[in-house]
Amino acid sequence: MTDEPRPPSEARRRLGRPAALLGAAALVAAAVTLGSTAQASDTPKTALGKDGQKLTVSASANLDPDGETLRVTGEGYDDTKGIYVAVCKDNGDNRIPTPCLGGADQSGSSGSSVWIIPKDAPDEGAGTVAIPWGDGGTFDVELKVKAKDTGLDCFQVACSVVTRVDHNGTGDRSQDVRIPITFEGQDPGDGGGDGVDVPPGTVSYVRSAEFSTAGRPLDLLLHPGSGKLYVGSDNIVDTADIAEQGLYALDPKDGRLLSHIAQAPGAGGTMANRVVRQIVAPLSGDGVVFHFPLRGIGTAKDGDSAAGGVWLTGATVTGTGPGTQASTTLVAQGAALSEIETATGTVRRTTTVEGGSLLAVDSARGAAWSVGTAEGKKVLRRIDTGSFQVTATAELPADGSVFFVEADPATGNVWLSSGDTVLVFDKDAKPVATLTGKDRPQAAAFDKTSGRAFVLREDYGTADEGADNNGSLQILDSATFEQTAEPVALPGSRAVNGYAGIAVAPGAGSVYVTKQAESKVLKLDVRVSPKVTQSPTDRTAAPGDEVTFVAAAEGTPEPTVRWQVSPDGGQTWSAVEGATKNAYTFTAKAGQDGYEYRAEFTNSAGTTRTSPITLTVKAASGDGGNEGGDGEDTEPSGSKTVTGPNGQKLTVTPVNNLATADQALKITGSGYDTKKGVYVALCVDNGAGELPTPCIGGVDMTGGSHSSAWISSNPPDYGEDLAIPYGDGGTFEVELTVDAKDEYTDCFKAKCVLATRNDHTLSGDRSQDVKVPVSFVGQDPVDTDDGTGGTGGNGDSAGTGTTGGSTGGTGTGSTTGGSGDTGTSTAGGSLASTGVTVFSVAAIAAALLATGWVAYRRGRTVN
Repeated sequence: MTDEPRPPSEARRRLGRPAALLGAAALVAAAVTLGSTAQASDTPKTALGKDGQKLTVSASANLDPDGETLRVTGEGYDDTKGIYVAVCKDNGDNRIPTPCLGGADQSGSSGSSVWIIPKDAPDEGAGTVAIPWGDGGTFDVELKVKAKDTGLDCFQVACSVVTRVDHNGTGDRSQDVRIPITFEGQDPGDGGGDGVDVPPGTVSYVRSAEFSTAGRPLDLLLHPGSGKLYVGSDNIVDTADIAEQGLYALDPKDGRLLSHIAQAPGAGGTMANRVVRQIVAPLSGDGVVFHFPLRGIGTAKDGDSAAGGVWLTGATVTGTGPGTQASTTLVAQGAALSEIETATGTVRRTTTVEGGSLLAVDSARGAAWSVGTAEGKKVLRRIDTGSFQVTATAELPADGSVFFVEADPATGNVWLSSGDTVLVFDKDAKPVATLTGKDRPQAAAFDKTSGRAFVLREDYGTADEGADNNGSLQILDSATFEQTAEPVALPGSRAVNGYAGIAVAPGAGSVYVTKQAESKVLKLDVRVSPKVTQSPTDRTAAPGDEVTFVAAAEGTPEPTVRWQVSPDGGQTWSAVEGATKNAYTFTAKAGQDGYEYRAEFTNSAGTTRTSPITLTVKAASGDGGNEGGDGEDTEPSGSKTVTGPNGQKLTVTPVNNLATADQALKITGSGYDTKKGVYVALCVDNGAGELPTPCIGGVDMTGGSHSSAWISSNPPDYGEDLAIPYGDGGTFEVELTVDAKDEYTDCFKAKCVLATRNDHTLSGDRSQDVKVPVSFVGQDPVDTDDGTGGTGGNGDSAGTGTTGGSTGGTGTGSTTGGSGDTGTSTAGGSLASTGVTVFSVAAIAAALLATGWVAYRRGRTVN
């Protein structure tokens, strides 16, 4: 169960006690007693799934970050499927909520998640950690919840108490129900919004270009004045007839070659093609100081035909760095450390550093760092560049080769490689960090503005030694040494001769690294996921008022925005058509009361959302959105016919200005498949291909409400007196009496349609779905067959529907209610569950236990 929620602790198991009898579609409403009280006892919350599942949590806000126990209850779930109940990262609609608190706990000891399985399920490896469903898909459990563990941080990403199908059906989203939670001191969206794929403001680097215009690169410098990228290069071994060594100037944007300075003076001033091993420092305005073997110090700038320079006396140059003045350079030649005039090679001063080799310079602190040997030990020395005296020493591991030493200008720390690790010492040469990673660290560079450190690691050795010819670039915080971005994989990056280089653009927007084995320079560009800088706030408006929500975010590249709307308390979200700017303005309607809105910002690095805010619309008439006054014609009117996917015709009269209660509708159908029964009811439209559910009317077993009908020419035995048979050619005609809302569903907060859909014997078959949009008094009218009734744009074709908002901010989706699996016929009783209503009539209970369970079992077998 990798990355699955933890199963329950034995101490936390509590089965719910059913308070309602099992109906034909196995829909049960559970009566529960009060459980343990969470700290945030004033924030209970309930959410409803698209198939009528009901999830309740005892507290949802101001939770104790260090730990709190929540009571979680559920009802109306499909008890033929196992589920997990847990706190998980909320990844949005129709996406698996993961990771979850607790990770994969096989013992069930943590109590941070619960595994619920069918009563008659085989062991499935559950052992003693899973619990069975209560009657009718109910459960009553406790979760131990905290804000953060090793796999999830609810202060960084949006978290919810969720239910989801277990590992036996990981792609099945039918049991997903979510209740967002927040912790004490946390306003949803604080810290830059709720990250979806990654936390807000997450930094990453991506390879944006490869430059093959500069020979075999050994070192890099991005000039702070001219902005040109200088590359010190060697020959490419496979092109013996071409001399690629020298100094290159490139356009850093695209690698375009600006110039190649191949020659520099050697001993006696002899000009020759020279390998540029190390770029020492920038020259004023443009150009660089560089070192070429064996004792050469050169200078050149873009456009020069040849470099100037000097050939030093003494030993081979092993390290270089900027001098204490713009005209000088520090040079290590074995034990001799000297400051020379760059143009002439004149030695201004010198000191002896036993065994000295590599050199790094911290100009801001007047320090040079030398790596070498002393008395047979490998050491790091700090030399004060003012006095030229050694002021601090640290012993290094004897068995680790050193390939670079670099000073961090921001902190004063010095970083050096030692074998496969990077050692960090403070300004007094005291060890402060040991940084590990795969492959050999070959170079390091720093950006003072962002505080990031970059370490280039290259592969080495043979396949038998684990070599894979791939390297990486590590991105770290130079002060804390923590990883600030995922390492960038560098396929083909392999250590060749100990030389490598990194150049960082100011602000670390781009990073350049050598790839000597492939004779390339790689350009890596920063990416930053969106971080919210301005969030919208709750609004209260009257019908007809203009409402504006404003949100803003920063990121790299600049994020795009789209506004989303939820009519059902955040269970489903839909994009608002055309709302793709930071400010979203629309005219409030009574039916939008309670709608939630959020802005979603996206770029190539990730997606971040503002926390949901609520629109409250207070209708002046006080009738729940029925604004039929002011002389407006509010008489029910119009007919509409919709053609289904297989040619079915469904006609409803009237469809506009429907009364909010006891509205009579005439419904006729033709061309239906007489082998398949259908329910006819007023239901929530969940979009094309989705079951229209829940439906208005509750669980009616007497047929007294006349709110739905069951049409079937071959119903099960128990339905012979309940279903209406088809007429010739798959026809039917019924009259229904409907309301705009019931206890669980409100057609002023969700898009409702008069729908046909296959009955419970074929509940997963969408071939008989036909949906006719309707509107109640105060809502935008729908188009009618004769063209009257306005242009509300709500017409559906062939069993289709739309979800989400419009430019007016409306949206659709399941808000509440039951599974919608049975209906009421005009001829009598019903087996259609069009809502969730608790009832306990002894006679009905006996009948349902005898016939309803059979109906449920048959329906499940067919599917």
